[in-house]
Amino acid sequence: MATADEQIRVSDRVKQELDRLRREGESYNDVLERVLEDEREGDFYDGFGRWSDEHADRIREQRQTAKEKRKERMRDRSDR
Repeated sequence: MATADEQIRVSDRVKQELDRLRREGESYNDVLERVLEDEREGDFYDGFGRWSDEHADRIREQRQTAKEKRKERMRDRSDR
């Protein structure tokens, strides 16, 4: 691996996450290359079409119900 020509600043939170993802013997550059490669390999649309229409509709309904309940709780809390 070549020496770095540039430095980048990251927040403490980002450095902690990099430390968490770091495998034994990996440099920070290695971690970033691996994570970026993983990101490129996945396609946003890869998972689409795996559920039946019925299952997808059921999930949409559950999400809508949960959203309505959250909004109702927020309204109740703001009325106090």
